[in-house]
Amino acid sequence: MGGGLRQVPVLVVVGLALAATLGGTVYAAGKISGRTIKVKSLPGNRLALGSVPGNRLKPGAIRGSALAPGSITGIQIDASTLGQVPSAVHADAAESARDAETALNAANAENARTVNGYEAGCRTGTRPFAGACWQSAASESALAAPAAASACAARGGELPEALALVAFSQQPGVVLAAGDEWTSDLTNLSGPDVYAVVTVSSAGHINSGASSSTRKFRCVIPLLG
Repeated sequence: MGGGLRQVPVLVVVGLALAATLGGTVYAAGKISGRTIKVKSLPGNRLALGSVPGNRLKPGAIRGSALAPGSITGIQIDASTLGQVPSAVHADAAESARDAETALNAANAENARTVNGYEAGCRTGTRPFAGACWQSAASESALAAPAAASACAARGGELPEALALVAFSQQPGVVLAAGDEWTSDLTNLSGPDVYAVVTVSSAGHINSGASSSTRKFRCVIPLLG
């Protein structure tokens, strides 16, 4: 009986303490909210996982350096928000330029080799000038103008025009024959088969001579083999 009386005060104290504790918890639960928490008073490691959704974070609140490696994959990134890598732009341009250059070189090589299916180039004894092949040296024999024109036609060419022959005479290594060379230009028409033909001297001067007289000449042949 005496022991029971001594235990009563202890139980009362325990009961009061429990009531105070529960009452404080209820009070805290009813009175403490997010607004009453001071900024930065709670460290991140005290927050339960998933307690703060992503839409509650301010833009830029979490820097890329704070993300764990591999936490964000390409699936979670909107590719349309990413620009092209500068090196990729240059790579695309370089690839296009290389393809275009290859095609152009191939076309130029084919054009240089053939024209309408014919081999293109200047034969031995001729040199390219003004889009054709000109004989490097005058003919060995002197002929009348009509015969000289026929000789050039037999080779698939013709006598040069006067001004073109003057221009050709100014090219390095070109020396016109002494006594003038025939051209394809006519002058002083005075009747049927009576005419003079323009000639060019070794100094590049324009003269004329009777078509029946004899002169040396050179032929101009197209760039076809």
